[in-house]
Amino acid sequence: MNDGGAVQEEGLLRQLSVVGLWLLIVNGMIGAGIFGLPGELAKLAGEGSVWVFLLCALMIAPIMLCFAQMASYFHGTGGPILYASRAFGPMAGFQVGWLYYISRVLSFAANLNLLLTSLGYLWPQAMNGSMRVALAFVVCSLMTLLNVVGARGAVRALGLLTIVKIVPLIALAGIGIVTLDAGQLLPHVRHAVGIEDLGAAVFLVIYAYVGFEGGLVPAGEARYPTRDIPRALVAALALCALLYTLIQTVSLTTLPELADSPRPLVDVAQVQLGETGALLMLLGIIASVGGNLLGAMFSTPRMTYRMALDGHLPSRLGHVHPRFRTPAASIFLYGAASFAFAVTGGFVWLAGLSVLARLILYVVCIFAMPRLRRAYASEPGALRLPGGPFWMLLSLLVCAALLIQVQLKSVVVTIGCMIAGLLLYYYTRIMQRRDASRGTDP
Repeated sequence: MNDGGAVQEEGLLRQLSVVGLWLLIVNGMIGAGIFGLPGELAKLAGEGSVWVFLLCALMIAPIMLCFAQMASYFHGTGGPILYASRAFGPMAGFQVGWLYYISRVLSFAANLNLLLTSLGYLWPQAMNGSMRVALAFVVCSLMTLLNVVGARGAVRALGLLTIVKIVPLIALAGIGIVTLDAGQLLPHVRHAVGIEDLGAAVFLVIYAYVGFEGGLVPAGEARYPTRDIPRALVAALALCALLYTLIQTVSLTTLPELADSPRPLVDVAQVQLGETGALLMLLGIIASVGGNLLGAMFSTPRMTYRMALDGHLPSRLGHVHPRFRTPAASIFLYGAASFAFAVTGGFVWLAGLSVLARLILYVVCIFAMPRLRRAYASEPGALRLPGGPFWMLLSLLVCAALLIQVQLKSVVVTIGCMIAGLLLYYYTRIMQRRDASRGTDP
């Protein structure tokens, strides 16, 4: 592949198998959302909410296929950064990486607070101010150190959390299916759903499927990235679509008052297995959020690492730990920034930023497809997606439909973050030129 030079300069260990990549993608997609979505979705679409999960899977599929094709062209770390920079130049790559990085920091902070809130159900003292800060520090520190020590240990822990969070979901779906009549597996829509409610429902559910792009970032540590990443993407989408659909079906038929439940899956589990079921589902929520945090801690620091290698950020962020062969400086930065936002409340900006930031990332990368295809499609191992332009057009239409739902406040906040990124980019360039004129190593 033509990015071989980038691979040689990275110095990271290639130890991620297709299972490890699948774990990263699945944990990026299955976070806390599915534990709260069923109730909100039932309000908007009633029994038709089951079909919304299937519709959103079909909507996200062309976008994931486009990313699968682009992932098959590269061996290096960076994912979306690499795709944008190779197609449109370093500035586009930096802006894509910067927006994604900021949204992931805020997302980590928000999910960390959700994790602490969930712990509060089991341990009320965790909700106290000083204890909450201490627990946030402990969680950030443990996840940071776990990722610095080595990718293999982090992926093993991620695998354990994935099992703990998926087992309660599978059990809930399995128990519910056993008690269902065959005709209830995919409920019929007895009442028409308004266009406005359907649009709101789709906008809500589509984000149960995003987050997959985080699993593309650490391609520089995958054994066979061009082959395994596309496979992991398809397998992750298939699992999530099936699991989400079954969970919504079971929730609707098990809990008639689903639309009014503040903790829908916990209440469904309680109906099925009593307090034991509720406790197991609560543990599943904690494991789910924890897996989401650990996956973000693994993949997101690779963004600043990639940008440092490309000369867009200070070179120290591109250093690899001499013993553990991990981007330790970038991992520590991400852990510190996430902790700071989590304890100060700055993560509330996530609601205004993450939606638009991801859509911008998707649109830029999708537009990069034709150029990347012309440059890399003839390389050995490159995925040749039949009807490539069709999937690209379909993906852009999906993004456009979602952009219509974005509020003006989100646009303003995102533009502000892009300007801040530009200032940082040019500051780094100025410092590099100054160091070069002095004859020093930046």
